[in-house]
Amino acid sequence: MTTALVIGFLCCTCFPIWPNFLKVFVWYMSVSLLIFIFFLITFRALVFLFVWIIGYECWVLPNLFDESLGFCESFVPVISMEATKEGQLPYRIGVFVAFFSFCYWAVTQPSEFDGFVKGQGDFIKDLYAGTLLSDMSQKDKENIDKPKMPSLEDLLKKLDSEDEEEEKELSEEEAAEALLNSLVEDEEDIEDDEE
Repeated sequence: MTTALVIGFLCCTCFPIWPNFLKVFVWYMSVSLLIFIFFLITFRALVFLFVWIIGYECWVLPNLFDESLGFCESFVPVISMEATKEGQLPYRIGVFVAFFSFCYWAVTQPSEFDGFVKGQGDFIKDLYAGTLLSDMSQKDKENIDKPKMPSLEDLLKKLDSEDEEEEKELSEEEAAEALLNSLVEDEEDIEDDEE
């Protein structure tokens, strides 16, 4: 077991030098496990909610997140069912009204809900493609031997854009000066008319 632990540790620390297909495999497995856990938690919560509204507390895999149990013991029992405590009827009615009001609202707003579904689909595609977060360090690793100096074309474009900005600034200054001169002349004309 100790040998397996040391080998596993070395394999994990050498992840940057793994072949690319193994990195992609680990990425897909991680994303799939994350999505599975998310849907399992959501399923457990919805089952609890629906059964709690009826008057019982029902948990699917109630010991799943109990850290004091071993791996196999976490999956026993599969379902636990108990009656709710007294005095929860107003809360159950309130949750029932709120939940089904939200469901009614979601059904009557198809354009917004369709956008939400499309956004979730795009999120999962990006997650599996690995494009959710950009990996700038990988780009830097791939371009380590390329020169970091701008090309002649880039320098010429930059000079041209700077010249255009200077011309714009000069023309703006000239326009502001002409406006100021016209205002001064108008004021002088008004003063001459008053005299």
